Amino acid sequence: VQLQASGGGLVQAGGSQRLSCAASGSISSSYRMGWYRQAPGKQRELVAGFTNIGTTNYADSVKGRFTISRDNVKNTVDLQMNSLKPEDTAVYYCNSRPPWAPLNSDYGYWGQGTLVTVSS
Repeated sequence: VQLQASGGGLVQAGGSQRLSCAASGSISSSYRMGWYRQAPGKQRELVAGFTNIGTTNYADSVKGRFTISRDNVKNTVDLQMNSLKPEDTAVYYCNSRPPWAPLNSDYGYWGQGTLVTVSS
């Protein structure tokens, strides 16, 4: 199983960026995908994810600015990030996890991470 993330880079504050993650290999269709991030010196945190009932969860800090979407046929998950702030700077990871795994846990498969840098 591999998760390949793309779309990171340098963006100015107030700008937008879109991250994409494609899953390949044998992953159960019941697995849920999401995005996490880890800023320098901080723990990895949930950015946005799908729950086991198909709803979405967002970190309070990104609500109204970020949107997660998925394509179940292609097994991809995207993260549209708008109104970016310097504090959004982090390595962003996509994740695919079993439906029983809480969103705030480390279960499942992880991508290699893609760096997003927001300049002020």
